[in-house]
Amino acid sequence: MTRSSDDPIIRFLHSATLAKMLYYLKVTREAEHRIERVLYRQGKIVGGVYVGRGQEAIAVGATIQLRDGDVSFPSHRDFAAWVIRGFTLKEIFLNWLARGNGPSRGRENTGHFGDVKRGLIPIISPLGDTCPLACGTSLVQKQRGKGEVTLVHFGEGTTSRGDVHEAMNMAAVWKLPLIFICNNNAYAYSTPTHQQYAVENLSVRGPAYGMPGVTIDGNDVLAVYESVREAIERARAGKGPSFIECKTFRMTGHSAHDAAEYVPKELFEAAAKNDPVTRFEKLMLARKVISARSLREMEKQIAREIQDAGAFAESSPMPRGSEAAEGVYCEEPCYWDNRVIG
Repeated sequence: MTRSSDDPIIRFLHSATLAKMLYYLKVTREAEHRIERVLYRQGKIVGGVYVGRGQEAIAVGATIQLRDGDVSFPSHRDFAAWVIRGFTLKEIFLNWLARGNGPSRGRENTGHFGDVKRGLIPIISPLGDTCPLACGTSLVQKQRGKGEVTLVHFGEGTTSRGDVHEAMNMAAVWKLPLIFICNNNAYAYSTPTHQQYAVENLSVRGPAYGMPGVTIDGNDVLAVYESVREAIERARAGKGPSFIECKTFRMTGHSAHDAAEYVPKELFEAAAKNDPVTRFEKLMLARKVISARSLREMEKQIAREIQDAGAFAESSPMPRGSEAAEGVYCEEPCYWDNRVIG
């Protein structure tokens, strides 16, 4: 669906919020480009590098609505969730480069880091395991009675795992304030959706477990915002969980080492025409939320922020072997409560 500049949701949102959405979309795209296409190819990042090129609208449209006390469980393709929940680009690049002063102190070098105080729980490598854990946080939120909610992101391939179904059933039975967000990017590694499941839309699984289920255009950040807003309002009112399927497309391989030769070329070409970043940028220019001059300034600012964060991380020290056991058993004073990022 192509939105017009007088779309009700655009009038509903403050121009500052719309500008923030555009910023988060563009900073995600550019930061992940630096991580995947520059630092990884220079050999400065080793191991697996997973990015969400083409999927940026999902994390932005969902996470931007959270408040203090809410919790996010992002997937490895939801970079914006970290930034929106308060992680600096310096912290993010420090972790990717496995530096000793990074969030995980060099113990790992991907996106497996978070902060309970900032309401972001790190990725768990066996995908799907976050869903039962999200039930745990949302159960605590329900018991507190403060109207807090939890978002949990996962891919369409992950929905085939049993723990996802168990979590959906648990959330529905207990009416937990939990929103299941499926980032359906058309391929579970190299397996297309028609070889993964026999239904047209995965959202039918929501009603099957006793919760609303909707399928939306995951490349439209405003569609994501609308659907998640409705689910959050429902959850805060004590009416239980929701399931949102965001249909999108992974505009790159499964990881940096994957050339994605199994994806037909025409699918990449079609996805490029439906790019969520350029699509929203054009809409904001048409709506005059941002001028061409302000857009150029935003892009220059983002380039500076990424350059500064990358340079800071590259010049930071590697972890010391003598500190490898620190934080395994934490006694006062605890490193994790006193870390400072320069």
